[in-house]
Amino acid sequence: MAKVIEYSYLARNIKGRTEKGSMAADSKTMVMSKLQAKGLSPISITEGTTTSSTGSAVSDAISIKLPTFAKRVGSKDLAIMTRQMSTMVSAGLPLSRAISILEAQTENKRLASTLSDVRLDLQAGMTFSGALLRRSDIFPVLMTSLVEAGEAGGFLDKALDSVAKTFENEAKLHTSIKSAMTYPVAVLLMAVVGVFAMLIFIVPIFEKMFAQLGGTLPAPTQMLVTLSPIAAWASPFVAVFVFLFAAWWTRNRYVTWVRRIIDPIKLNIPVFGPLNKKIALSRFSRTFSNMIGSGVPILQALSVIGKTSGNIVIEDAVTRVQDSVRLGTTVSQQMANEKVFPNMITQMISIGEYSGSLEVMLSKVADSFDEDIEATTSQLTSLIEPLMIAFIGLVIGGMVITLYLPIFSIYNVIK
Repeated sequence: MAKVIEYSYLARNIKGRTEKGSMAADSKTMVMSKLQAKGLSPISITEGTTTSSTGSAVSDAISIKLPTFAKRVGSKDLAIMTRQMSTMVSAGLPLSRAISILEAQTENKRLASTLSDVRLDLQAGMTFSGALLRRSDIFPVLMTSLVEAGEAGGFLDKALDSVAKTFENEAKLHTSIKSAMTYPVAVLLMAVVGVFAMLIFIVPIFEKMFAQLGGTLPAPTQMLVTLSPIAAWASPFVAVFVFLFAAWWTRNRYVTWVRRIIDPIKLNIPVFGPLNKKIALSRFSRTFSNMIGSGVPILQALSVIGKTSGNIVIEDAVTRVQDSVRLGTTVSQQMANEKVFPNMITQMISIGEYSGSLEVMLSKVADSFDEDIEATTSQLTSLIEPLMIAFIGLVIGGMVITLYLPIFSIYNVIK
């Protein structure tokens, strides 16, 4: 009995407008052929309900997806891929052939598998931006938007070059932040493990000794003795909670309601708040500059750059700027009303708008923020190292002194 599948599709017509619809066919290839025959360019095709030739629904077999441990695709992987792709496309190599080469030489297996799917979609007649859009979990909206503009304007190589520059700066930024945070995080973990180890293994030994000596324990020592059994039975629960929270956070950190709680905190916490703000504004400026330089219209660019900033506070502000520009104002006029944008970036954008050099001004703003970020992370690293050493010394040293307080008291009595 033949199976007919109901497919939902998103396609672009000859006027450049998107159209949604559904179509019954035997395969995605047939759907693509039918759409192309109608003069439509497929962007995405999603498989829906499967029915038999008699019209009755055919239930799919239940599938269980086991967790995979494939390496995630990071900014560095995307930077290398897009830079090589830009070079090959600029040299005149067909896009499908360039993707095939990248697929064979990339070290990230997940990216290689995704590139294989993109290549097959291209060979089936789908546009490059449409193939990327179907894999939005790998390729961010920035890349899809720039590629779409490059395809429409005939400057795909320049668009890929802009994407590569953006990812290269993003990878550099991640490396800088990661190197600055590795040491304090490692020291903090050592302090936590050290505290639990002393409470679980060392304090009970002293407790038995104190019980044999008799007398009343000093308040700090009594507090450690009280915490020791609590730490012993609570540590497995704490470990399970941390694991479950990490899994939940990985799955839900990009959910809107979570971001509306966390993102404002990121911008306002002491010490790290200004750094997080500079990072978000650097991404905003760099992405805006690259999109304007690639020929993307300002309204379309504004619909993308807010999402790439990484902070929902800035994303909401950019949305309000976009709405204002749509009504006829300039970008700088509305940005001046948004507290999240400092006066420097507003003035630079205003100069760029009036002089026709918006791309250059935004690039200079991004460079300025990047320099500030490097200087700030360097200062934080220099400041945090001695503070963390002092912190772990106070915590562990304080616990050791607290354990020896009864012994000091007994020594004074004997003396």
